[in-house]
Amino acid sequence: MKVTETDIRRPIVTALTEDLDTGFVALFDAYRDVVFSAALRLCGRWADAEDLTAETFLRAYRALAGYAPQRVESLQPRPWLMTILANLWRNTLRSAARHPPPAPLETAPEAADPAEPTEQVAERSETGRELAALLGELTEEQRLAVVLRHVADMPVTEIATVLGAPEGTVKSHISRGLKRLRLLYPGRNDEHR
Repeated sequence: MKVTETDIRRPIVTALTEDLDTGFVALFDAYRDVVFSAALRLCGRWADAEDLTAETFLRAYRALAGYAPQRVESLQPRPWLMTILANLWRNTLRSAARHPPPAPLETAPEAADPAEPTEQVAERSETGRELAALLGELTEEQRLAVVLRHVADMPVTEIATVLGAPEGTVKSHISRGLKRLRLLYPGRNDEHR
């Protein structure tokens, strides 16, 4: 049986209304991987993704501390966290535009699992850098929509909430982003014909 977002949401929201600290641990445990994965695909660098993830949860905790119980009860954790992440990422982009660019994505090291075979680590690392570079070629909205749909596995309705855009616009961003990725990576298209 597949676990739905509602199955995950209900106990977390209940825990948050009963005790913020305990509930927040449950929120963090349930969503840290998806937030980090989305952050990594948005920014392309492991350390930056860790920073974005930490800042996302820090801001979430601070916000929750000021929410009335009714607001916590109506909370949709995944789109809410992704909205915080998206805003932080956009702010980072704006800030980066005013500062010198960081080192190229190709030089970013990725942490490896010591138990994972070296060949798999190398292949995953190469694929991750290649994907980050390709995603970097998309517009901000296309990149965010594609990452939220295909990395965070969010439905279009939740992505529309995060982007503050109509569902049709979100579908368009995803479609155009995927089309652009296919054009940018022609070798992959040849393999699937």
